[in-house]
Amino acid sequence: MEMRVLLARPRGFCAGVERAIEIVELALAVHKPPVYVRKEIVHNRFVVEDLGSRGAVFVDELAEVPPGSLVIFSAHGVSPFVWDEARERNLRVIDATCPLVTKVHLEARRALMSGDEIILIGHSGHEEVAGTMGEAPAGRMKLVTCIEDAGSVVISDPKILTVLTQTTLSSDDCIEIMEELRKRFPGMHTSPGEDICYATRNRQRAVKALAAEAPVVLVVGAPNSSNSKRLREVAESTGARAHLVNHVGEVDWRWFDGASTVGVTAGASAPAVVVRELVNTIVARYGGTIEEVGTISEDVHFSLPSGLEKTAC
Repeated sequence: MEMRVLLARPRGFCAGVERAIEIVELALAVHKPPVYVRKEIVHNRFVVEDLGSRGAVFVDELAEVPPGSLVIFSAHGVSPFVWDEARERNLRVIDATCPLVTKVHLEARRALMSGDEIILIGHSGHEEVAGTMGEAPAGRMKLVTCIEDAGSVVISDPKILTVLTQTTLSSDDCIEIMEELRKRFPGMHTSPGEDICYATRNRQRAVKALAAEAPVVLVVGAPNSSNSKRLREVAESTGARAHLVNHVGEVDWRWFDGASTVGVTAGASAPAVVVRELVNTIVARYGGTIEEVGTISEDVHFSLPSGLEKTAC
């Protein structure tokens, strides 16, 4: 039986990921290897392995970086403590933090300067959350991970409360949590704009449209990629049987039993070449057609750090 393959639009790399990867590539070209990168530049092993083969050295902590060396901070952002450690070790820093993550850090600083307590909606253990939480002294920022947390979190003074969010959350889940918080703290302040990034929202809307037509949805992305995991959850909530895979080698073809349509999307840090390999393998195995689903076009571009941009010209 031929398979109808539906490709979500948009899918794959976002502007923040493209910027982060380009920063490492330019740093390697301008400064020559080794160039150290704290944590994965983005959550995708294909990207990390490719950059590693060209001379990028990925480390978990700055203590692994020789004093005076060049280090790049990943797209997920870091806390002020990491910046302090870099200065103490006399490291040269290029910051590849996504500008939309930086925006949340700045909102946190403004709220703290105004005397507010902060609730951050996010996933415990995620690097973006760790970096944002690090902006606040102990007790001034509290993490809410689910609606149950929202119903039990204790705030000293609800009149001086700011609520921020991780940029890669499920929009639907976040709405429910925000509604619960507003019931409890009607005077709370929120970000002037939406903290969940445009790419996350767009990909979640696209996968909803995909899952409405495809009983099986494959999400290309890493298991530690927050936005990729959210895409799988959104597809499941829409009624599809959804699976998160790093690459075509992880596909269990029994997932396709009884289906004549499969949807394919990709998280914001998944390379297009991996998606192409998956789609081509499906068509080679079953035959059929490839169609795009979705009408959202993205033309967002973030500028490079000024020092690197000038050096690279």
